[in-house]
Amino acid sequence: MKVHYAISLALLCVVFTTKGQEITDTKFGKGMLNFVAKDSSWSVKFAPRIQFRANSTWDYNNDQFGKPEQNFLIRRARLKFNGFAYSPKLKYKIELGLSNRDISGANQFTSNAPRVILDAVIMWNFYENFELWVGQTKLPGNVERVVSSGNLQLIDRSLLNSRFNIDRDVGFQLRHHLYLSEKFMIREKLAVSQGEGRNITSGNLGGLQYTGRIEALPFGEFESSGDYSQADLKREATPKLMIGLTYDYNQDAVKTRSNLGSYMQTSTGFYETDISTLFVDAMFKVQGFSFMAEYANRAADDPIATENDGTPAVDADGNLTGDVVLVGDAINLQAGYLFKNNYEVAGRFTSLSFDEVTGRDSQEQYTLGVSKYIVGHKLKVQSDFSYSTSGNDPSGLAFRLGFDLHF
Repeated sequence: MKVHYAISLALLCVVFTTKGQEITDTKFGKGMLNFVAKDSSWSVKFAPRIQFRANSTWDYNNDQFGKPEQNFLIRRARLKFNGFAYSPKLKYKIELGLSNRDISGANQFTSNAPRVILDAVIMWNFYENFELWVGQTKLPGNVERVVSSGNLQLIDRSLLNSRFNIDRDVGFQLRHHLYLSEKFMIREKLAVSQGEGRNITSGNLGGLQYTGRIEALPFGEFESSGDYSQADLKREATPKLMIGLTYDYNQDAVKTRSNLGSYMQTSTGFYETDISTLFVDAMFKVQGFSFMAEYANRAADDPIATENDGTPAVDADGNLTGDVVLVGDAINLQAGYLFKNNYEVAGRFTSLSFDEVTGRDSQEQYTLGVSKYIVGHKLKVQSDFSYSTSGNDPSGLAFRLGFDLHF
């Protein structure tokens, strides 16, 4: 109930603080409410969004695909606030999640409370092209993860992202960009974070997490930050390309997927090991065609959880935990073409290869999708169909239908 009260209070504050302020640019897709103080000392934009999903899956058993299983869900329901305070150089972003998928994951380190906060970050342009970010937000990881879930050209992100991404965390980020020529742009991003994911309220069991990313844009910037939005909705008149490289090092990590996954336990506490993650990715767009490529690799010093004496880890009751870091690598290739009537056809191929110690088979997935963009990514209908394999065998089929509304 306290969560509901807090959200209600936040909305009321937005409504009552608008008295005497100026409303600007309230067109659909630009935020439900958009206010700037009369003295230009602050601004706030409020933009709720929802994603509805309908899923049907067919598992492959006994040499045939079984009966379909269906479910409907609100995949995401979020409230987003952003603007500036005191000066346009001091920006902020707050994003709250309300759906079950958004707030799940309560444990002793989140005070056994729903994880409502997605982003709560201050961004200060303190000198020329330098920005300091402080708070909780996405780490500068693979491009697919940093693309907003509201700006995807398929129903959801790939298997590479779900198994290897480094997601959100709390800490500091330093960002900078420069031009090597009139168009050739370089962006650098560095982050130091807690290393255990979002909304951790007590305890930092392991060490810190260090992330560095560099991006090259040889043909200049994309229109409307299109390098971090899938589908070429702006129909780039000339080719645009971003190539990115990320390296992440999580010292004494205690989770199976760096700052994600489950905690690795032993009879005396938690298992710790150093985990490193590498991403190489690219985004290309021209005249309605878009292409994204990603490679990911995760490695760990000692991926199998063990006791101090080197024997397999057991829990407090003496049962083997079987905890192991999800080490391996993955490739994701995705392309789409946007027709002039704003229908898009997109395809994706994803391949996962896990190290033998994980006990997991390799996976492949082929996905074909169709989208209708009514008002860009702000109002759209999407569907996709996927065929998956595990090892050398089929594992399942899936059909998904989705509707997005984003103010």
